Amino acid sequence: MLQQTQVVTVIPYYQRFLARFPTLESLATASVEDVMPLWSGLGYYARARNLHRAARAVMAQHNGVFPQAPEAIAQLPGIGRSTANAIAVVCFGVRVPILDGNVKRVLCRVLGIAGIPGTAALESRLWQHAEDLLPKYDLSRNMATYIQAQMDLGATLCTRSRPQCIACPLADICIAHATGRTAELPQKKLRRVTPERHATLLVIVHENRVLLETRPPVGIWGGLLSLPELPAEENAAAYVEKKFGARVLVASPPSSGDGFKTFLHIFTHFRLHITPLLCRVSLRPSAMEVGFFWLDLTALGTAALPTPVRRILEELRLSQPA
Repeated sequence: MLQQTQVVTVIPYYQRFLARFPTLESLATASVEDVMPLWSGLGYYARARNLHRAARAVMAQHNGVFPQAPEAIAQLPGIGRSTANAIAVVCFGVRVPILDGNVKRVLCRVLGIAGIPGTAALESRLWQHAEDLLPKYDLSRNMATYIQAQMDLGATLCTRSRPQCIACPLADICIAHATGRTAELPQKKLRRVTPERHATLLVIVHENRVLLETRPPVGIWGGLLSLPELPAEENAAAYVEKKFGARVLVASPPSSGDGFKTFLHIFTHFRLHITPLLCRVSLRPSAMEVGFFWLDLTALGTAALPTPVRRILEELRLSQPA
């Protein structure tokens, strides 16, 4: 959960997740449909699917016993070298380095290492330095403390902007601090133009129910519930009748006063402009394509919804007549 997400955001999700799935076995035997609602709003949903797959892999391939070797841990879905090493260190005291974003920043500044982030040459060099600096004695006591200290130093003092060098325990040996290069190291990645995309989401409503679809397991909002998207150049009323067999009574544009405005949602690699379009239909067809179903607006709390969709539906719920 902490990958790409701050601790303060993760804590309530972590607590709810462990309350629902206290053991590997309980997670492995659950369906992915049971797992996804507990990740709703946290983002980066591939993490949830990989965590579920990893639990099943441990049960099937390791007889339910979590592996201790970093190489074996790294074979589990969604776990790379650094995360595998961190698990091995903290849980089992194995002597291996990690190299997350915080540790990279600390190493680049303390050792005065320049280079383009993400390149193979720099990554290889940092891995070697990280390994050379590992504790050599009393590993069962020192390894986890050392690795956690590296991460915490980067997260709290040696931050990306405004590092607190005056409070840093490594200030006396830090090359970036001594040479006034803390703002330069690590080198900044070349900024790329972020693509802009647009989507019209159909909020198809009959009485107190809204039509949702289950997203494909991969891609944007994989495995979550979403609103159907209106294809480009399609007329909303004609599309809804053709696709779902429901006649649209009212199709409200965003400026109609229903509270639905076009808004921006930012993903890692692009920016999505979302326009919700409210479509009230005359009836609720009982025969639906696989993957589509009607959800009662009172059940939003337990539905696996991405944040933008939840925002739209919560606004819809509040606007519904009592």
